[in-house]
Amino acid sequence: MKWIEIEKIEKKPEISSEGVEAALNLAAAQVIRNLPEFTDRFQKAYSENGFYEGTENRDWTTGFWTGEIWLAYEQTLAPELKRAGEIQMQSFLDRIENKIDVETHDLGFLYSPSCVAGYKLTGSQVGRKAALMAAKELITRFHEKGEFIQAWGPLNAPDNYRLIIDCLLNLPLLYWATEETGDQRYRDVAEKHIHTALANVIRPDFSTWHTFFFNMETGRPDHGATCQGYRDGSAWARGQAWGVYGTAVGYKYTKRESYIPVFKGVTRYFLEHLPEDLVPFWDLEFGDGDDQPRDSSSASIAACGMLEMAKYLPEKEAAYYTGIAKRLVKAVADHYAVKDFSKSNGIVLHSTYSNHSPYNTCNHYGVDECNIWGDYFYMEALTRLHKDWNIYW
Repeated sequence: MKWIEIEKIEKKPEISSEGVEAALNLAAAQVIRNLPEFTDRFQKAYSENGFYEGTENRDWTTGFWTGEIWLAYEQTLAPELKRAGEIQMQSFLDRIENKIDVETHDLGFLYSPSCVAGYKLTGSQVGRKAALMAAKELITRFHEKGEFIQAWGPLNAPDNYRLIIDCLLNLPLLYWATEETGDQRYRDVAEKHIHTALANVIRPDFSTWHTFFFNMETGRPDHGATCQGYRDGSAWARGQAWGVYGTAVGYKYTKRESYIPVFKGVTRYFLEHLPEDLVPFWDLEFGDGDDQPRDSSSASIAACGMLEMAKYLPEKEAAYYTGIAKRLVKAVADHYAVKDFSKSNGIVLHSTYSNHSPYNTCNHYGVDECNIWGDYFYMEALTRLHKDWNIYW
């Protein structure tokens, strides 16, 4: 494999303001185009042959589609987008009231870009109520032994006594809930979880574990492993990107200075393992010359994290990370974004949801397809570059 040198990344062209505007308008047009099929239903997590099918409000991913609706609404103010967002927030309220498929840490992914976003943008009390109920449900997954939010499965299952790096993006729902209600329980759980996560999922070289197990009896750290990466010791690209964004939003809410070097280290590892075109393969073990699929969603997620952290850094460092993010976004916009709507109803091609390898037990689906969070975070990155954005997270 071959990776690009960071110094060469810095010489790549940045996306222009005109490029941002054009790419965001194209993405918003695709969202509007999809409303007839995906207002009362949701897009499936990944496309098949470039096209998303419809699904009920299930799984951990549906909030991203509603998030795309809100981002498109911010760009266009089209009334049909607001109406669709309101319909979908009602679906999320029904889901949490009836506890349909909510035994997961992914309630932040579900309710922040859908209901918190809708509440911030429109003052929706449906969105506020649903998101607060989701936050209340999320803290039920917190284990005092180990001080973390369990990712998946029944809470009394020893083989699932673990966290995963993705959860760093679920924590903002809890910070928001404390800000909204004044109840410190939500923030306290978030603070404990991020402390535990960063102490265990970050390796000495700043690569990251996908998932980390704890002893159910004592709460002590046990071991790291992967579920979706190539192998246990590799760095799953999307997980590394969650690390970039997760430390940035962690700093946003805590202002812990110790998170800054973690952010810089995790980000540097990500950048050091990019191919020539700046869009990572599905695992950072791979580079140019490897016959492996890409994960374009990872580039957009990492770009969002760099743009968020740039808000809090000295001017020179902020300019550096903003410049890198602009280069990643340009790479996605130029070579991975859907330009011909007849060939896909998605927004960004060449993402990977779950890729099987000889060393993991993952299912094989959504490989070299659009995926719903890849579309969402691409639009979020463009929105961040377009204006001073009021973050959903």
